[in-house]
Amino acid sequence: MTAGIRVGIGGWDFEPWRETFYPADVSKKRQLEYASRQVTSIEVNGTFYSTFKPETFANWAATTPDDFKFSVKANRFATNRKVLGEAGESIERFINSGLSELDNKLGPILWQLAHTKKFDPDDLEAFFKLLPKKLGKHKLQHVLDARHETFMCEEYYKLARRHKVATVITDSPKFPNITEITGDFVYARLMDAQSEIETGYTKPALKKWATQAKKWGEGERDVFIYFINGAKERAPAAAQTLLGILNP
Repeated sequence: MTAGIRVGIGGWDFEPWRETFYPADVSKKRQLEYASRQVTSIEVNGTFYSTFKPETFANWAATTPDDFKFSVKANRFATNRKVLGEAGESIERFINSGLSELDNKLGPILWQLAHTKKFDPDDLEAFFKLLPKKLGKHKLQHVLDARHETFMCEEYYKLARRHKVATVITDSPKFPNITEITGDFVYARLMDAQSEIETGYTKPALKKWATQAKKWGEGERDVFIYFINGAKERAPAAAQTLLGILNP
């Protein structure tokens, strides 16, 4: 039931984690090595801001366990634009920047839109058509982080399903809480952790997310859940606790 459910965090270099997550004997150079053995997936956010070299992706792949998965946030030049349908060159540059070095550790690619970007069916369809289906022999999984309420409509859900693009599911108090499944996998970004709770979320709340994750995973559907914002210092504890509930 839980084999296809991955739970993780955003990145691995966050200074407060030196106190709340990493043991004192784990150096900064070994943070990814350690983190990738405490959770089952990591969402890479640095690629949103910078272009990384192929050697960097290769190093990440070599540092992590065989069954580990990275999701990678696409570069902002591909998504933070007025006309998404004109992003072809930026998309190609990002896809070919070295992602292939992750090989079978490459999970979903996250395309995060600006919170001001409204749903424009023609422009979005043009954008979806630009997303490559494969990278070499590797089938690509695409997920859209739609952050404007205009995306909460049947027209968008149908469009995303037609192009097999998943939609971020979130509990964020700032962004629309879309719950529709539009791809052949589920991608959740949980963003409402609380600092005063050691595990970010209460145990009952995490049990509810575990139940939901199992429902999403029915029919051998892959599920990716990331504790990504809110009280970020609590994200590793939340992820580890949820994994413990899923795999007692």
